[in-house]
Amino acid sequence: MIYTYLGPAGTFTESALLQVPGAGDAERVPATSVNNALERVRTGEADAAMVPIENSVEGGVSATLDAIATGGSLQIVAEALVPITFDLIVRDGIEELEQIRTVATHGHAWAQCRGWADANMPAAEFVPASSTAAGAMAILDGDPDVDAAICSPLVAEQNPLKVLRNAIEDNAGAVTRFVLVHRPGAIPRPTGSDKTTIVIPLPEDRPGGLMEILEQFAARGVNLSRIESRPTGKGLGNYFFSVDTHGHIDEARMADALAGLHRISPELRFLGSYPAAGPSQIDPPSLKRHNTDAAFADAAEWIASIRGRAL
Repeated sequence: MIYTYLGPAGTFTESALLQVPGAGDAERVPATSVNNALERVRTGEADAAMVPIENSVEGGVSATLDAIATGGSLQIVAEALVPITFDLIVRDGIEELEQIRTVATHGHAWAQCRGWADANMPAAEFVPASSTAAGAMAILDGDPDVDAAICSPLVAEQNPLKVLRNAIEDNAGAVTRFVLVHRPGAIPRPTGSDKTTIVIPLPEDRPGGLMEILEQFAARGVNLSRIESRPTGKGLGNYFFSVDTHGHIDEARMADALAGLHRISPELRFLGSYPAAGPSQIDPPSLKRHNTDAAFADAAEWIASIRGRAL
């Protein structure tokens, strides 16, 4: 099994991947971007990719939402949650915060530490990096233009780096959600605590278009945990909706909702039904009687009995 992830080694994404049973002993190949990781899966160069999809502070990760919604079909088979905490590492010779002129890190990490940075090193300039680990590697490589980096504790543990401050994040308890992506195949069996992720293109920009989509979920008792609009890139007013729902396609209410959505948006993309992760596992929904599998089965049997009388 070959896994790829948003690298280099030591990123939060690698921490998420290491939660997958067997991944610690498998071949792990870092990718330079989310697009690169997913393309390796599409071409068969890797069997699966772990990529970030949502952060409790910054919301959806647009690079992943866009990359998984277009191109060859992919399927989410699992998710992982990683608590987000950051260390401030510095190059040799820096002992005080006042000495720091430049700080390298990923934009999402900077956004989650900006308050601390403004309060403790207001003169420091943010230097964008492709990942938190890449910023740390600039320190390790002796880049003279980088005085400090904000990275995960895993990077500092794996490399000879000098940590000046621990836990500098603005929001204690922040979590990033990651998804494990395969090529389309077998769907994990329902566990009673599942999510289903879909992409819904808006066929046309018209009054009530979004309401018509939402009604498909509401009428069947399907709860949404995330919905975001993303531009298709085809011009202003062209959007798709990226949606996470509570439930599994094997459940009658979910299957019926997806069927209704497909009638509205034939380009609907199913991205997978998979177990919800860790401490945020979803309690089995308290369904109204008419949204249970038994109610759907009774209704189908009733319709069949009437059709059976047709000449």
